[in-house]
Amino acid sequence: MLPAWHWGIHMHKKTRTALAAVAAAALTGGLLTFAASTAVAADGTLVAKADFNKDKKGDIATTAAWAHVGGKANAGQVVALYGTSTGVNSTKRTVISQDTSGVPGAAEVDDLFGYETAYGDFNGDGYDDLAVGAPGEATTAGELAGSVTLLWGTASGITGTSAVTVKDPAAGADRIWGYTLAAGDFDGDGRTDLAIGGADTTLFVYKGGFTKTGGTGGYYAVDLPLYEGAWKLHAGDVNNDRATDLVVNGDALPDLDAPTEELESYVPEQNTLLFGSASGLTAAGHQSLRPGLITGIGDINGDKFGDIVSGFSWNEELGGETIPYGAKGGKVWISYGSATGVGKIAGITQDTSGVPGSSETDDGFGASLDLGNVNGDAYLDLVVGVPGEDVDGVDETGSLVVLYGTASGITGTGAQSFHQGTAGVPGGNEWGDWLGIDVKLDDVTGDGKADLIAGSDENGNGAVLYMPASGSKITATGSRSISPTSVGVSTAEYPGFGWTFAD
Repeated sequence: MLPAWHWGIHMHKKTRTALAAVAAAALTGGLLTFAASTAVAADGTLVAKADFNKDKKGDIATTAAWAHVGGKANAGQVVALYGTSTGVNSTKRTVISQDTSGVPGAAEVDDLFGYETAYGDFNGDGYDDLAVGAPGEATTAGELAGSVTLLWGTASGITGTSAVTVKDPAAGADRIWGYTLAAGDFDGDGRTDLAIGGADTTLFVYKGGFTKTGGTGGYYAVDLPLYEGAWKLHAGDVNNDRATDLVVNGDALPDLDAPTEELESYVPEQNTLLFGSASGLTAAGHQSLRPGLITGIGDINGDKFGDIVSGFSWNEELGGETIPYGAKGGKVWISYGSATGVGKIAGITQDTSGVPGSSETDDGFGASLDLGNVNGDAYLDLVVGVPGEDVDGVDETGSLVVLYGTASGITGTGAQSFHQGTAGVPGGNEWGDWLGIDVKLDDVTGDGKADLIAGSDENGNGAVLYMPASGSKITATGSRSISPTSVGVSTAEYPGFGWTFAD
């Protein structure tokens, strides 16, 4: 049996039963949660921080998709934490739900507003905006039709004013529209596009040209090479042609009509690379990648091509069956970009030289990850969440591992590890904290160095940990923890604050 945190990260089935189960958030031994994707710039060489108020400091959008709003269970909220010279805190924030003035609809039971989010400057005014999926929403099209809302950035941050919905061209019951989102310039025209997925294998890409009156630049459909709908989407330019590419995670059930040998070699959390072009995103010429639900794309080794980093947190076997590409305690796969797509491939575990800790069953190394430049050199660095890590005899308290980029890629040299028992880190190690259930590396102080933001479970309430960059490393000095109560999120049942960050 998988550990509770592992079930939480991987239970994303696109059916009425599963989504209802997610909303209920109840499994023996732990909560159902979900994991977030990683944000990248369209050119693949930088990591794009969100800047909703255009003050040149990175902002963090996190969600509490299971939060009670006006007494409505699992209605959901999004929380924007704005960067300051001393990092993010609970004071400078905006909390938005479907009961917020200007936001279409209303907070209702099991809407899951904020289940998936993506940011980008959708209307071209210089402020980053936020796309918010509510896959559990019931509409006139039926139950679980889902919805996607655009919240606009302003000088004072994200607002509900003039928010608009992005219509589903295939609207219907059980569509769970907005289950997957990704922003990028897929046709290289300099405008931000939005890719939206639901329950089936058709992805709709809305072209840049969004307006506050509901206008778009039109849309087109992409048929995904999957058995069923995508679990996650991750955007970045791998081949450096200035058109954003898309990694599609298709943790599909195996085709029961497939030959026996194919069923036996089934790989969970399979990834597929779709290329952007002047005519937009296409599945033609797609490439198969190493697996991993959580992916980041950015230029790690300074060669101007976006490198794909995927966290495959499965062990090497399950129930006596071998898991292809799995490793004891989880593994991070790095597929280095080139002009033709994926080039060389490398893998990192906690048994890799220099990486803190050791590979232990159910650690979940790679359950979350993100790329950013911590030390300001020419190479991107990597933070890896290890939510199943046992520390000092405390089960599944979780930890964070920071790995640094070089001209030859990510290595264990100079790596760091943190947990809630590390000197200077707020809190303490407790069973099931799952520190590292999601992570971000973003410059939230405006000093040009990426700081570390991490989510944890904390008995289902959730929390956000901020740890600053010291100039060359991440440090616990000046770190702080932000609770749901401190930002005005209800702790009734399991709000899941900080369980996922926008990409």
